[in-house]
Amino acid sequence: MIDNKNNYCVIMSGGVGSRFWPYSRKNLPKQFLDFFGTGRSLLQQTFDRFNNLVPAENILIVTNELYANLVQQQLPQVHPQQILLEPSRRNTAPCIAWASYHIRALNPNANIVVAPSDHLILKEDEFLSAIEKGLEFVAKADKLLTLGIKPNRPETGYGYIQIAEKEGDNLYKVKTFTEKPELELAKVFVASGEFYWNSGLFMWNVNSIIKAIEEHLPDVVLNLRSNVYGTPAEMEFINDHFPACTNVSIDFGVMEKADNVFVSLGDFGWSDLGTWGSLYDLSSKDENGNVTLKCQTQLYDSQDNIIVLPSGKLAVVAGMKGYLIAESDNVLLICPKDEEGAIRNYVMDAQMKYEDKYI
Repeated sequence: MIDNKNNYCVIMSGGVGSRFWPYSRKNLPKQFLDFFGTGRSLLQQTFDRFNNLVPAENILIVTNELYANLVQQQLPQVHPQQILLEPSRRNTAPCIAWASYHIRALNPNANIVVAPSDHLILKEDEFLSAIEKGLEFVAKADKLLTLGIKPNRPETGYGYIQIAEKEGDNLYKVKTFTEKPELELAKVFVASGEFYWNSGLFMWNVNSIIKAIEEHLPDVVLNLRSNVYGTPAEMEFINDHFPACTNVSIDFGVMEKADNVFVSLGDFGWSDLGTWGSLYDLSSKDENGNVTLKCQTQLYDSQDNIIVLPSGKLAVVAGMKGYLIAESDNVLLICPKDEEGAIRNYVMDAQMKYEDKYI
């Protein structure tokens, strides 16, 4: 087992969660919300999960500067120095590059797990075991590791990883990455048994990821490589240079190009809680397939709907099938629940017409 003090975790928590509008808003995105009434937000649950393997002082939260107060309110045990505040949104590659340079200045032997803040894990023990084994794997060699999830349906909302030769227990060399496929291709992937969902969760030694970033993302390196990390000058440097970074994901910028990428396979009751549809799939349903969260309902001749209103409200719904009915603050949204891509368009239209009043 590797030295626990060398374990670090980077939780990416800067997204706006526009696909969960109107529940997720610019000033209170989905990662800060308690979807299932557990008393803990998605961010808090993510922190709790990784704190089983990583000392609290080694967990970093990377978020937008808008959410500094929210993070400190929800995670009071986290020192302000553990919160990296992005001055602008530049996708996951610049975010991970900054966090990696920052961690290397603190501990040049660090092994890092990078995780989004909005994942749901039902089988926590199995998940943590896989993370522990993964950190041991990357501690021993210059290898980049991602977590692959065994698919149980031809999902078009996830990227896929094709596996090659076996490296160890549930560890495989990665053959290809594929972005979100069309349904027919997703069916072929699942039937082949060679493709796994790309969870967007990564493990690596700090030196391995910095080496890969410096090889494949020269633009990001040009802006972020410096000797300021771990010094009082770091934040001013980031504010000046981070916005100039290319907007690029770590998947596209590094993982799809590097030749030392491996995948750890598992089935952890995992879900990327990215859309209303994924929340519907995970929630308990009545005999007609309806999901009700937070509010009370009276339903007549209605099937396969998801209804989310503020606590204490009653929704009376008749003759609706396959709809999302969601109210939060000053917005009520009613639309077919399977037309998830349209929600971002609704948000953009509302912003163009009313600026940020309803965003």
